[in-house]
Formats: sequence, C-alpha cells, structure tokens
Amino acid sequence: MDHIEILRRLAINDEHILDELRCAAGDEGDTSQPDRALDPRTLALVRLAALAAVGGAISSYGSQADAAVDAGASAAEMVDVLVGVVPVVGIPCVVAAAPKLALALGYDSDEALDQFR
Repeated sequence: MDHIEILRRLAINDEHILDELRCAAGDEGDTSQPDRALDPRTLALVRLAALAAVGGAISSYGSQADAAVDAGASAAEMVDVLVGVVPVVGIPCVVAAAPKLALALGYDSDEALDQFR
C-alpha cells in the first residue's frame, strides 16, 4: 500500500487501516515494516516527540528511548528532539517531558535540581 492510499484511508477514518498495517508488518503493535519510509531510528525519535506532545507516561519514554538507542540514536539526539518540538508543543510540555526522558536515559533529574535548592 503506498503512502497516498494510507493517507486517504487515515483521512476517512478507515477503521481497518491500522490493523492491515500491523498485519503487513507481521507484528501486533509496530507499524514500522521494512517498506515504510521512516527507518527505525527516525521512527523512535518521532515517537519521543509525540510522547512530549501528549504527555506520555514514564514507561512509554523508557520503551521508546530503548528503541531509539537500539536503532542507533544518541541521548543527545533524543534531547534535541525535545528542544526541537518546543515551538510546536510549548515549554510546559517539554518541561514535563524532560524528567521522564532523563529517567529513561538513566539520569536522575531530582539530583540535578538539588543544586538549585
């Protein structure tokens, strides 16, 4: 299925499109099958941006940060994603996302805040 067909079916809210993409990927939850235009690294970084936009859970940051690292992304690139979405999602969303991403990367942001208290 090409990108125009996927976009058309998403636009009309075709309830079967996501199931078909998952089946084509041979996976229950991931739509990043080999013929998709985004490579796994880029997809993981995009998903981190989406988590910042929607106020994702800490566990979601953990799994997406792991996916990004597994796909070759660096911690600096993940942080740059947060900085990059500020104009779109706003500072409050990014400030809320920063400690979640920090925790996912193994950094305790509470310790860093202690120096300012």
